[in-house]
Amino acid sequence: MYKQILCPVDGSETAKRGMLEAIQLAKKLNAKLRFIHVVDVYLPIMDATGDFNMVYIDDILRINGKKVLQNAEEAAADAGVMADSVMLEANSSRISKLVVKQATEWPADLIVMGTHGLRGIERLVMGSDAETVVRNSPVPVLLVKAKI
Repeated sequence: MYKQILCPVDGSETAKRGMLEAIQLAKKLNAKLRFIHVVDVYLPIMDATGDFNMVYIDDILRINGKKVLQNAEEAAADAGVMADSVMLEANSSRISKLVVKQATEWPADLIVMGTHGLRGIERLVMGSDAETVVRNSPVPVLLVKAKI
């Protein structure tokens, strides 16, 4: 059925729920598992004068990303699942675009990811990477909702 499962992780509780589901599926299906973490190295920050300045905190974000991926790989290993991981850089593009691209390049048979399940104004304001992945993915996507 599914032989290669892709799972985006960002260290949040929502992503952790998706990660745990991906690990269980990979174990039951004897599938390969790949975790990805996307680092956005460009953050516009408004300074005291009201101008936007580019603040690069890439070292901190990469260090955090490595920890997130290491924790995911350790959780998989604890469950008896072999997993690898990839860190990607968004450079201000949508995370969802990189997830879909990785699913094609690797290639994945399934994407498993957590979602906040936002509705209405919250979704409109915050956007939904999960929704965009579902709309653009070349493979099935399993969304795991956050605890309510």
